[in-house]
Amino acid sequence: MDLLSRREHAVAELRRKLIEKGFDELFVDEALAGLVADGLLSDARYAESYVRSRMNRGFGPVRIREELRQRGVANELIGDCIAFQDQRWIETARGARQKRFGSELPTEMKARAKQLKFLQYRGFTSDQIKHIFKDVD
Repeated sequence: MDLLSRREHAVAELRRKLIEKGFDELFVDEALAGLVADGLLSDARYAESYVRSRMNRGFGPVRIREELRQRGVANELIGDCIAFQDQRWIETARGARQKRFGSELPTEMKARAKQLKFLQYRGFTSDQIKHIFKDVD
């Protein structure tokens, strides 16, 4: 319960942590099933919280999707949470670019390539990135 009181966890993530601490797998599975049944543990709630948190830090849907997948969240839940934020991804990408490079869009190819690479690393799609730089073309 101490782990749950700090932040939301995915079921698979919490299972891994408890087993690493030396708890019996059967006991862990039963305890997690009880927490899920009582509504105290939810992959959907975790995914929503995680997407919102990472989005607020300037990360894009591609990177967030992969991070959630690594944490054991089902692809269907990931897709739903990311699709729910569809209108905000371009705004988030624009904010991340401005925070790192300033408000001026680059006109030189080298500077533009650097910013494109930064946004790709942050996990934004090529369409989202193109939308930001469409005024320069």
